[in-house]
Amino acid sequence: MPVKATIHTKKKKNILDITEQVEQLVGTAKSIKNGLVHIHTMHTTAAVTTADLDPGTDLDMLDAFDQIVPKLNYRHPHNPSHVPDHIMSSLIGPGVLVPFQNGSLILGTWQRIILVELDGPRDREIAVSVLKTEL
Repeated sequence: MPVKATIHTKKKKNILDITEQVEQLVGTAKSIKNGLVHIHTMHTTAAVTTADLDPGTDLDMLDAFDQIVPKLNYRHPHNPSHVPDHIMSSLIGPGVLVPFQNGSLILGTWQRIILVELDGPRDREIAVSVLKTEL
């Protein structure tokens, strides 16, 4: 069963490292030593992925995201100004699947799990599912 966690964002656009929160949630599944953890955001203007977070990389990513989605006259009835945020969230994706072994996430040297806030500041909810596998 998924465990939910709330992530508080502080800016309109922001990248937050949630690796430690995810690792703690994996640790609460004491009976599962090896498996996969799925992290999913339940929002249409936020995304979850992995990235290198050397200093400044978060800002580089946000600048690049702004260049990917064109500024158009969007027809979204609720709030056309945040349609680019919906589009970018769809392109990045709502979730990521990460393996773990002996309770520790298996990530690359520089790889971190990130929440990409595209329409904040807000409280964002993530669902974390820990799945047992045989490694």
